[in-house]
Amino acid sequence: MTHSKCSVIIRCYNEEQHIGRLLSGLMQQTVREVEIIVVDSGSTDATVAIASRYPIKLVTIRPEDFSFGRSLNLGCRHATGEFLVMASAHVYPVYTDWLENLLKPFADPSIGLTYGKQRGNTVTQYSEHQIFATWFTEESVTYQSHPFCNNANAAVRRELWEKLPYDETLTGLEDLDWAKRAMKLGHRIAYSAEAEIIHVHDEPAHRVFNRYRREAIALKHIFPQEHFNLWDFVRLFASNTVSDYYHALHDGALKNSFISIPVFRFMQFWGTYRGFSRRGVLTSQLKQTFYYPRGLRRSQPEPLANSGHRAVIDYTQSEAPVAESVSHHPASLEQVR
Repeated sequence: MTHSKCSVIIRCYNEEQHIGRLLSGLMQQTVREVEIIVVDSGSTDATVAIASRYPIKLVTIRPEDFSFGRSLNLGCRHATGEFLVMASAHVYPVYTDWLENLLKPFADPSIGLTYGKQRGNTVTQYSEHQIFATWFTEESVTYQSHPFCNNANAAVRRELWEKLPYDETLTGLEDLDWAKRAMKLGHRIAYSAEAEIIHVHDEPAHRVFNRYRREAIALKHIFPQEHFNLWDFVRLFASNTVSDYYHALHDGALKNSFISIPVFRFMQFWGTYRGFSRRGVLTSQLKQTFYYPRGLRRSQPEPLANSGHRAVIDYTQSEAPVAESVSHHPASLEQVR
């Protein structure tokens, strides 16, 4: 497939610890014609200064105007690429062919959205590693049967976004809402296990609670038939904690994560419970994907096809000047308000 130009849209707020690594990884991609748009919502640290070392288009949004959907729509409106790639500022690609593999499913004209694999790093809590392993499997899915996706590592067709802008009123899960509407129009979703990124989450307990509470509020809005009651909280907290302990024991990580596992799972499911106001039972495949534990079966993942020949990105010089040999657009920083 000959890739048309894509635009990478990065939402950020005080991401000075991470954004340089992501931008460095973008400079080393096999897809050469890349437009990078950074949507900043009022950073007070060195985020903008670091991003300005790279050939980006800077778009700003006032903190009081921010919503996840609004910031994405703003970035998309300033994009010129045929494909719009969404990436969180605190992710970075593992391989130089990340974008290539993320865009590859678009060779099928029925595909409207693709998303890629996510894994954690050394600061990631053990329970979050288990969530990544559950949500993002080692096997790609050409045609996914449900609208689950994640805008930390995803891409959509620009022409489809123009028909379906992101919902700017949601408190989260704007990607899931977009995918649901796209599928309703007959478009398909593909998951690419080869399009791998590292997603850095190092959140205190109260932020874990807030994240899952706002996502539950959004999930209830997107799927009003879904409910989450106190019994759901108890059984899912217990089952996920037991599952995490089982895997941590076999991974030799139980000692270091003995306390963090129940704390994380409590905040995850208490936040989810607080985000739902009505009671009932979990029934949908989508909510099973979101909340059910990994299970107790242990298996070694099969190596991805051609993974031995893929170039791993070297981040030892992440703060080095941008390579002149890479053809990116624009050639210099452009700020748009």
